[in-house]
Amino acid sequence: MSPNYIRSFSEGCLRPPTVIGQFHTLFFGSIRMFFLGVLGFAVYGNEALHFSCDPDKREVNLFCYNQFRPITPQVFWALQLVIVLVPGAFFHLYAACKSIKQEDILQKSSYTGFYIFSVFLRIVLEVVAFWLQIQLFGFKVNAVYMCDVGALDKKFNITRCMVPEHFEKTIFLIAMYTFTVITVILCVAEIFEISCRRLGILKTQ
Repeated sequence: MSPNYIRSFSEGCLRPPTVIGQFHTLFFGSIRMFFLGVLGFAVYGNEALHFSCDPDKREVNLFCYNQFRPITPQVFWALQLVIVLVPGAFFHLYAACKSIKQEDILQKSSYTGFYIFSVFLRIVLEVVAFWLQIQLFGFKVNAVYMCDVGALDKKFNITRCMVPEHFEKTIFLIAMYTFTVITVILCVAEIFEISCRRLGILKTQ
């Protein structure tokens, strides 16, 4: 791929053809990633080390932590961010290969339809991630987790485990839900903006 294609691809990703799309890129690329990368590590970075059960034995702690966290929140949210970027990245890669200028995307119906489809697919992926987050993490992190340790051949089947910084994790969960909702709203608003531009209600950039 030539440097021109790479330049066109990067410009397309950083400067979408709509005003709301550009704001979404700013919101997605800076605030959301900063929140996850910096604050997420501060809240969840040492969770496994401070997760303790009764009895406080390494094998019990590891077994119960894996049961408590089938996938760590940082990994889940990082995968969510990457997967949600894929539809837009494919579109801008296509536009770069076809030498489509950003200002021409909203002028031709086929380009506009392809772009709207990528935004709609982004909405679908965000909604699926929202549902998966509910299934995996819920809306609240309790201070105590009741772990089923029957598979360890212990004399007891249920043990109590203490979840560190549960209140901070609850706040972080709510924040990530909020980011997902805001992203979906921005995507819907972007489709609305495109429709208004195509109908002539708004002037095309």
